[in-house]
Amino acid sequence: MENMEQENIISEEENIVEEQPVAPQPEETGFYHGAGTGQKETTFAFSGQSQGYQPPWQPYQTYYQTPVPPQPKKEKKGTGKRVVSTLVALAILVGCCLATGLTVGGIMHSRNEALKLHFDEKLGLLQDRLEKLEGVGEGVGPLEKPEGNLTASQIYEQNIQSVVAINCVATTNVMGQVYQSSSAGSGFVMTQDGYIVTNHHVIDGATKITVTFEDGTEYAARLVGSDSSSDIALIKVEATGLQAVKIGSSSHLAVGDQVVAIGNALGELSFSLTVGYISGIDRDVNTDGAVMNMLQTDAAINSGNSGGPLFNAQGEVIGINTAKYSGTTSSGASIEGISFAIPMDDVIGMLEDLRDFGYIKGVSMGVYVTEMDPVAAETYGLPLGVYIKDIVAFSPAQKAGLKAKDIITELGGYKIENMNDLTRALRNFEAGQTASITVWRSGREMVFSIVFAEKLPS
Repeated sequence: MENMEQENIISEEENIVEEQPVAPQPEETGFYHGAGTGQKETTFAFSGQSQGYQPPWQPYQTYYQTPVPPQPKKEKKGTGKRVVSTLVALAILVGCCLATGLTVGGIMHSRNEALKLHFDEKLGLLQDRLEKLEGVGEGVGPLEKPEGNLTASQIYEQNIQSVVAINCVATTNVMGQVYQSSSAGSGFVMTQDGYIVTNHHVIDGATKITVTFEDGTEYAARLVGSDSSSDIALIKVEATGLQAVKIGSSSHLAVGDQVVAIGNALGELSFSLTVGYISGIDRDVNTDGAVMNMLQTDAAINSGNSGGPLFNAQGEVIGINTAKYSGTTSSGASIEGISFAIPMDDVIGMLEDLRDFGYIKGVSMGVYVTEMDPVAAETYGLPLGVYIKDIVAFSPAQKAGLKAKDIITELGGYKIENMNDLTRALRNFEAGQTASITVWRSGREMVFSIVFAEKLPS
């Protein structure tokens, strides 16, 4: 009986459940809603265990709305024009971007080429220095002198036939009155066919030049060419089979090396010999307003010795005797033993140009420059270098991108601190060659690439 009652109760409950209407379930939202699980979401994570009371299982139902077909949009007036305008604007923008890209690319390419050239030059200079130091540590020092040094008398005997006395006559006309003046100097035979080296100031303004050899033979000479800034000149006599000197390198000299000078001292004591030592190298000497690189020696160089040869201990010409300091100091002491000669390494290429072309070819950048004042540079935090006052139109400097007020600090790997450094650096290049040039502009360093032009004869 009890079993039947329980069954009836259960049956009644089941009937009650079946009679309850199933209300539509509201659409729930959450992190997992519509994830395609196939079951209704709950606030409990499924773990396979009961999490308290669970409502009766109900089938998951999804309700759909009848989709509304999209309505066609009405075309607005002027849409075509706006599309065309947009396309044109895009085309212009793309064109501008392309042009800008090409321009920037070109500038960057030029800068990269200049920097590459700059570093290549640095590498080349480093390799040159390493070659000069080759052998160091193996018992062969870079200052080791070659064997076979000669005595002063041997140098004199071997070279006296190559040294000449030079006498010049200059004619001037002042208000119809003709005046003549004379000057004397020295020189030496550069080639067997009659080319003779001397100083520019020896033959400057001369209308007649006479060359006398040690044996008394005289020749009339003509001027081939000269350069006042370097104080060198080349004259020519019509003779063959002359004894030429042997040209040496001034870059191998060191302070303390013995040297010998031969020349026409005072214009009267012809073929005099004096002996001394190298007292200094790379001296910046101001002669007639031009700053020149000089060798300093205590060998006596007097008036008339100008243009004569300065020999090393091997009997090679390593300098052209040019000037001396004379007079007294502010305290009244006499100045003695301070003489100067032009290093042969600085001018041998110029002398060859004078022989081959009649003028020094050289190279030109097309700039007007002056030296930086060291005091002003230190005061304003500027580097030492050569200050560009102005640029020649269409010149190599302008084409390279240089501007007035730039300060040149390096050229072709050579450090530039003054005009003398710039002059020496330029001698290492020929027209048409390219070099990097470093300048200081508006507080920063910039590198450009310059192509040298040929220097026109003055």
